[in-house]
Amino acid sequence: MRGARFFVDSPLETGLRLALPERAAHHAARVLRLRVGDALTLFDGRGGEHGASVAEIRGDAVSVEVGPRQDIEREAPLAIVLAQGLSSAERMDLTVQKAVELGVAAIQPLSTEKSLVRLDARRIESRLTHWRRIVVAACEQCGRNRLAEVRAPVSVAELCEATREEPAKWLLAPEAQTRLRDAARGLGRGLVMAAGPEAGFSDAETRALLTSGYAPVHLGPRILRTETAALAALAALNAVAGDG
Repeated sequence: MRGARFFVDSPLETGLRLALPERAAHHAARVLRLRVGDALTLFDGRGGEHGASVAEIRGDAVSVEVGPRQDIEREAPLAIVLAQGLSSAERMDLTVQKAVELGVAAIQPLSTEKSLVRLDARRIESRLTHWRRIVVAACEQCGRNRLAEVRAPVSVAELCEATREEPAKWLLAPEAQTRLRDAARGLGRGLVMAAGPEAGFSDAETRALLTSGYAPVHLGPRILRTETAALAALAALNAVAGDG
């Protein structure tokens, strides 16, 4: 069985002894029931990982001894920014989790005209904290040693302005004429991909995206849910232009 992996939000060094963060320590001691001497893997999100071993357990407090660094990377060769329309809590959580597992480099939530979710300043901070925890857990699970970035929500207009100079930009649209595998030909090393919320982008938002250079791309003849469309596109991209 593959050893446990934990994220530590501080630089790791060989020979360092440190306490696991509270969530990781609880998981190690109470869920995995690790014992002194058991092996595990640590990463700090800056690339690479360290072997480690459990040095001490006191209740939910777990101390570990950091071993040698290994320069292992599991990042996708195609750096994708997923600009995802805000969807309901469970759907957005699923999109974040699975997008990270599929190798997305960054997630840019979009506050759209048809989004069912409306976030004020306080809720934005709470959601960002929540989504970033999901990113950490997904990286621990899938083996990534760099954390995908989760950005603060922006409007479609702000997205268009921020990505004005990006060379490769897609709009996932079921009515598009271009298939994903055709659009993927000639892709460079990066892509911004926009996916609407449950009800899709408004006509005005769609026009804005097209005007700012987003190329419409479809994933097939069936209409996919918002949480399915982005993940299907990411998986397909891994197969035709990434690390699949």
